[in-house]
Amino acid sequence: MVPGERPGTYDDAPMSEPQARDSTIVVVGASLAGLRAAEEIRHEGHNGPVIIVGDEIHVPYDRPPLSKQLLAGKWDVARVHHHAPDKLDTLGLEFRLGRRAVSLDTDTRTVMCDDGRSLHYDGLIVATGAKARRLPGTEGMPRVRTLRTLDDCFGIRSDLEGAGSGARLVVIGAGFIGSEVAATCHGLGARVTVVEALPTPLGRVLGDEMGEACAQLHRAQGVTVLTGALVDRVSAHPGAPTPVVVHLVDGTDLEADLVVVGIGVAPAVEWLEGSGLTVDNGVVCDEALGAGDRVVAAGDVARWTHPAMGEQLRVEHWTNAAEGGAAAARNLLAGSGAAQPYEPVPFFWSDQYTTKIQVIGLPGPDDEVVVVEGSVEEGQLVALYRRGDRLRAALGFSRPRHLMAYRPLLAAGASFDEALAVARS
Repeated sequence: MVPGERPGTYDDAPMSEPQARDSTIVVVGASLAGLRAAEEIRHEGHNGPVIIVGDEIHVPYDRPPLSKQLLAGKWDVARVHHHAPDKLDTLGLEFRLGRRAVSLDTDTRTVMCDDGRSLHYDGLIVATGAKARRLPGTEGMPRVRTLRTLDDCFGIRSDLEGAGSGARLVVIGAGFIGSEVAATCHGLGARVTVVEALPTPLGRVLGDEMGEACAQLHRAQGVTVLTGALVDRVSAHPGAPTPVVVHLVDGTDLEADLVVVGIGVAPAVEWLEGSGLTVDNGVVCDEALGAGDRVVAAGDVARWTHPAMGEQLRVEHWTNAAEGGAAAARNLLAGSGAAQPYEPVPFFWSDQYTTKIQVIGLPGPDDEVVVVEGSVEEGQLVALYRRGDRLRAALGFSRPRHLMAYRPLLAAGASFDEALAVARS
């Protein structure tokens, strides 16, 4: 190992010095990871300028309620904001909202924004998150939506209300966002059809057995789920009784009042082209979220080396944004010589109908799955995921207390036999 090099760093990464207490920190990204980073900077006693650049006009807000409580009309918009304005004021942050970062020069330590203004930084936190993927040919098409932002949520609600009772909704993609939209809109009285290209919903995440269990949650509520169904194209017919038609490859035509596309997200990294940072399915970081000299990344955009798992991960979940934002801020302030590895136990959840799905760890489609409590038929269960001789993940359907017993095991890198022993106790 080269003197001064830390495990998990990329070979040509320069070492970052600690930040002076009065230095200027720029955070690009005004969502959860960016806000948590800014909060941690203040918590650590940093008194220099902290500038947050965000391409939306809204102050930071929580995304999980967009597909659930806010979409259902159970919460008002004030409830999804992370902080009331007076709390934000106490942090002494400078927001540049409605401004998009368009380029980065790491040599001059400058971020250029789309209003033509540049920002000089002493330390930079990249937290630009991800953007919803769109179906080719549907950009700007009326009544064809994605759900990633607050405005997206308002648009879906408006279209549903405009269509009236019994609106026909086609959801393309049966991942967690698509499934939550389907469940919420079904609860609002919409007639919902879910179209999934894979043979089993969530099969690439949870495996076929548990993915099929998720499909049954929809079918039990009367929601139509089409699997192995490929979309050929979508056509719009403004003003017609059927505003949108989803044409499948097999010749099926699905008439809809609204289509929501939930086919995943892509990390927002276009603005980093030519910056000198390594970009490959996100911003490539070391084990401490370092991306370059005086630069760290956090949240959905960060692809870092997890020291315990020994692999590079990019995790698109709320807890990773919150924990990663704070960790990145601490490591930026400390400098690379004193930075601490970021090794969380991933955790995410999804609320669908009356079922709370929770996952600890990172399951994979080829893992062995063992149901240790409950059953698919009961709709309440705990399943453990085995890879080699190790416990890789735990999945719960409406079993939060039982599920959390496996978190310490995952943190400790426990064997699968140890996990089975806990299940039997």
